[in-house]
Amino acid sequence: MRVMESNAFDEGVVATRGTFDAAGFAKSALATPASLAAVLDHTLLKPEATRDQVLALCHEAAEHRFACAMVNPTWVPLATSALAGTGIPVGVVVGFPLGASLSTTKRDEAREMVKMGARELDMVLNIGMLKSGLYDQAETDVRSVVEVGRAAGAVVKVILETCLLSMPEKLRAAEIVINSGADYLKTSTGFSTGGATAADVTLLRGIAGDSCGVKASGGIRTLSDARIMLEAGASRIGASASVRIVEELHSTLVPAGKT
Repeated sequence: MRVMESNAFDEGVVATRGTFDAAGFAKSALATPASLAAVLDHTLLKPEATRDQVLALCHEAAEHRFACAMVNPTWVPLATSALAGTGIPVGVVVGFPLGASLSTTKRDEAREMVKMGARELDMVLNIGMLKSGLYDQAETDVRSVVEVGRAAGAVVKVILETCLLSMPEKLRAAEIVINSGADYLKTSTGFSTGGATAADVTLLRGIAGDSCGVKASGGIRTLSDARIMLEAGASRIGASASVRIVEELHSTLVPAGKT
């Protein structure tokens, strides 16, 4: 269902989709280290990441039972092998970090990634198309990956890079992603001018309601950061500091002097 007509993208628009209980979800996610780990995408996307670092990431993902291990495309076969039999899915970025690849390139990359074992695809919206008013093309771009994901039973998250967007552009981008059938709206790559903010997460959740997930990513390094994003409406968090975050929660729940 479309919420906003094409001439209604302004700051006064209020989404009318079903509501999402952010407070309840946050309380449940923050109840235990295990429940928090289950909403964290354990992430390693820096270009200089080595084979040993990817293997360490996978080991940590399996040990802590994170939602997935998120890596760059070149490491998907290694991560798939390392996580075989653990039940932890491999996540991968597509069209990352600029989103300016050809739609056919993104589609083909997504196809190769699922063939290699990836089960979560975090693609980047074509931001230039959005800003040029080429909304149909931008939606087609997203759909090209969503269709691949759907056929393979993979989760698709779409990165909006909110730090680069105006308020009307955020609203339009969110509608494009929701209409495409993607599973999550995602705030940021973590490689641009800013990361997730509580205001943007609240905005995206307000637009999405309960129609899809919202993933906060970029600059989330502490338990406090994670709590803020969950309470704002995030249902998934991307972080390279996932282990530190769950250990911080563990330390707050364990009485002093006990481990």
